[in-house]
Amino acid sequence: MHTPTPTQTHFLSADDVVAIVRTLGVAECLRGMAEAIRADYLRWHDFDKQARVASHSETGVIELMPVSDGDTYAFKYVNGHPSNGRFGLPTVMAFGVLADVATGVPVLLSELTLATAIRTAAMSVVAARVLARADAACMALIGNGAQSEFQALAFHHLLGISEIRVFDADPAATHKLMVNLEQTGLRVVACKSTKDAVRGADIVTTVTADKTNATIITPDMLEPGMHINGVGGDCPGKTELHPDVLRAARVFVEYEPQTRVEGDLQHLEAAFPVTEIWRVLQGQAQGRVARQEVTVFDSVGFALEDYSALRYLHACARKLGVGQAITLIPALVNPKNLFGSVHSIAEAQAPTATLVLA
Repeated sequence: MHTPTPTQTHFLSADDVVAIVRTLGVAECLRGMAEAIRADYLRWHDFDKQARVASHSETGVIELMPVSDGDTYAFKYVNGHPSNGRFGLPTVMAFGVLADVATGVPVLLSELTLATAIRTAAMSVVAARVLARADAACMALIGNGAQSEFQALAFHHLLGISEIRVFDADPAATHKLMVNLEQTGLRVVACKSTKDAVRGADIVTTVTADKTNATIITPDMLEPGMHINGVGGDCPGKTELHPDVLRAARVFVEYEPQTRVEGDLQHLEAAFPVTEIWRVLQGQAQGRVARQEVTVFDSVGFALEDYSALRYLHACARKLGVGQAITLIPALVNPKNLFGSVHSIAEAQAPTATLVLA
């Protein structure tokens, strides 16, 4: 890898990020991403935070997710288009940038489609470590699409889950998931319905894609001590949990102003109490307080996690020598002479402009 100059940007393509994951292994990447996310949540107050900026359409949403700690600025471009499969495209596609706050120079430009799946699963585990029962062994996984394997492996490798009970309205998605998890050591059980999958599960993860106000989990499915990891409800008009599921639980979120608008929380009154997860991680609030209580992590994804993902990828790429230096901004001898970059010698020898006085 060529070391970028001060005006060059380290670029990680989709193939580069795949190479990083293959070299380190999925389990190690999940572990490293979870550690990076937790470390950044522990310095929550260092960050200038805001909800993401979204542009909605009938078919999906395109979003920008910015955050800065005063030294480094990060943003992610990400879409969510549930019908993309018919065009041979992923439902979620993303890229991100790290920039130096002092100069504005983009330090890193990276793919984030694969990395987002890893960071989302890692965040699920960061929350579950303080919200789920310590002896949790079985997880129901509702929605078996592109992010499902990462969720399953994160809970297996980082939280000790040994059995995954899976269901998707599309049997082909469940088959794909089971094939991909064959050699992982996980016991994977295909179920006939959401209710069948959830029965007896210690943790329930919902990661469905449809942009609709769905009620994937209903109050009659709740069992004492259950932890619900609601991942798929992540924009206005897109939910997975019946409002009474939230009312029956203690609810935790990433960034309350964003989750009130985008999460399953959007259907509840503004005064409904929730706890931001950073407060639990920092010891300022309690996570699970009783074995029998029901907890919900209403996860919508937050820009801080993308900052963590980008800095983790950047560190891995430099260590492994992956990526290339590209020129996103012009290198100028005289920074005030931008026109000089397009004013070649040949152009200089061409007829000059004539000043006409009226």
